[in-house]
Amino acid sequence: MPRTKKKQTDKNFFSDVHEVARLIPPGRATSYGAIGEYLGLKSSARMVGWAMFGCPKDVPAHRVVNSKGLLTAKHHFKPPSKMQKLLEKEGVEVINDKIVRFNEVFWNPVTELTIEGVKPRKRRPKNG
Repeated sequence: MPRTKKKQTDKNFFSDVHEVARLIPPGRATSYGAIGEYLGLKSSARMVGWAMFGCPKDVPAHRVVNSKGLLTAKHHFKPPSKMQKLLEKEGVEVINDKIVRFNEVFWNPVTELTIEGVKPRKRRPKNG
């Protein structure tokens, strides 16, 4: 998946969004904007949201939230509490529809993935 802007069909863009979302590890979450930035379209958070709506069942849509960690798509889950329950099952704390310590849970595809083959990078051990 290229980082440069290029004309894509909605179908290709949606498929790319789904492919990136499938790579989000359990217990982590990312934002619509971060996926858009990774795909080379910095201002495409809304389009990423559209791509996530009605995505295939194997896409962990519950791991994609807004830039503040809010569960803005919860109304697309049946019941709406399912998004929070799925995140909590993975160890993510949610209070008032917002991920607690989102900056620690945040998974940034720009830094976590390589361009070639879209493979997750190994996380560096924390110092100390």
